[in-house]
Amino acid sequence: MSRRRTRTLLTLAALALALAPAQQAQALENGVGRTPPMGWNTWNTFGCNIDETLIHQTADAIVSSGMRDLGYEYVVVDDCWFDPVRDSNGNLRANASRFPSGMKALGDYLHARGLKFGLYQAPLDRTCAQYFGSYPGATGSLGHEVQDAQQFAAWGVDYLKYDWCSPTGSIDDQVRTFAKMRDALAATGRPILYSINPNSIHEKTGPQRNWGDVANIWRTTEDITNVWNSGQTNGYPMGIQNIVDVNVPLAGYAAPGQFNDPDMMVVGRGGMTDTEMRSHFALWAIMAAPLIAGNDIRNMNSATATIMKNRNLIDINQDPLGLQAVQVSNDGTRRVLAKRLSGGDVAVALFNQGGSTTTISTTASAIGLSGSSFSLREAWTDAVTSTSGAISASVPPHGTVVFRVSGGTPIPANRIQGVGSGRCLDVAGVSQANGAPVQIWDCHGQSNQQWTATAAGELRVYGSKCLDVNNNGTADGTSVIIWDCNGQDNQKWRFNQDGSITAVGAGKCLDVPENATANGVALNIWTCNGGANQRWNRL
Repeated sequence: MSRRRTRTLLTLAALALALAPAQQAQALENGVGRTPPMGWNTWNTFGCNIDETLIHQTADAIVSSGMRDLGYEYVVVDDCWFDPVRDSNGNLRANASRFPSGMKALGDYLHARGLKFGLYQAPLDRTCAQYFGSYPGATGSLGHEVQDAQQFAAWGVDYLKYDWCSPTGSIDDQVRTFAKMRDALAATGRPILYSINPNSIHEKTGPQRNWGDVANIWRTTEDITNVWNSGQTNGYPMGIQNIVDVNVPLAGYAAPGQFNDPDMMVVGRGGMTDTEMRSHFALWAIMAAPLIAGNDIRNMNSATATIMKNRNLIDINQDPLGLQAVQVSNDGTRRVLAKRLSGGDVAVALFNQGGSTTTISTTASAIGLSGSSFSLREAWTDAVTSTSGAISASVPPHGTVVFRVSGGTPIPANRIQGVGSGRCLDVAGVSQANGAPVQIWDCHGQSNQQWTATAAGELRVYGSKCLDVNNNGTADGTSVIIWDCNGQDNQKWRFNQDGSITAVGAGKCLDVPENATANGVALNIWTCNGGANQRWNRL
């Protein structure tokens, strides 16, 4: 297929996305989850086979292994902890044979060890185990949201995992239902991290919107399994490569208090090589994913401990800017991701998706740094080398090399605000796909509104995408999209003294059609006329 034809199809598809109901959201801002949560969850290894002895032993192992002091603080008790029948007042209660001391006592045990207490529940009538008939009862929170939230707070719960567990309901139904528990938790006055999964037994709605107005973390994919590639796009079960492919394009949604959740980790559960396990952890770290262990920490071998306790990668994951790495390049085999860090450093992952060892390269400029002298700290070996700008490594198959790059000066990125509309230049849907339309939208701090003007005249977003006049068009009304930066004239722009921005190749101005001001209006080029709909400010 020709590039022109491909671009036309992609642009039409992306335009359809842009015309869908707006899903950009304001942050929840409940004061917790300012960096991705770290901890452990019962489900991946133990499923329904849980009791308070297991939780006590695991909590003690988290402390004695040094994991707590590295940030692994949440101990999350997943499905099957509860009595299958609520009490006569409709309250949830512990399964007495499994948790004879009760849930308040379990929370106290965790808190006494400097840990935090997480519990599982579902928003409809049944949990997932109940839906599949592997656990009795129907004790979901439907109609009990306020009552259950108050009970969780009374038990000292610090983290709620809330799992849809039903094929029913539209995405709008899910938003409304998840928001009920959000509001009920807020009303308790207790800071409780809110984790949701809209994908379980349901259409995969996790990647369809920014859920940061509803929850602190939200699942983006189907459930993980301990294989490298399951062949799924977003269906059960998902391998590491499959999850990365879904999660990387969602980088713009991540911020302090709100993070994409590609599922708890399977490091230490077999099924993959040590290289693949290291990649799994490194990719979760640089994607600002929650680092929730799913292995049996009581019996963790030294190789698993080395991966899970890597201080360099944990520091990258826990950086207070709360940014997820953006994709710099991906040729199908060699994938480069870059995560901006506080203090001006940048973490870069060189990810080999192929089946043989290959050299993966990028540059300091490509990851957003200018200058001529940089230091590279390799995350696994802690070795430090210097470079004038080249960043390169030989990477084994399915391996990931991560460098923390220091030195130079961050290349500034700006929001570009329309004078007439008061709204900002925005990549629709936070998409990183070639052909995604560029629109105006309420100004915010996410990466799909961060534009970097280069010396070559480009306006870059996400590091490797450029503002592009579609198909090298020159006619009035030609759409403006993003595309891989390629140096062509249709990707060169000039800022003028009157505030207009000229498309160099077409000789026309970046334009909001018909002086529109509404969110979601797609931009084009038009004969320069000095109107407010063609003037822009850099914020």
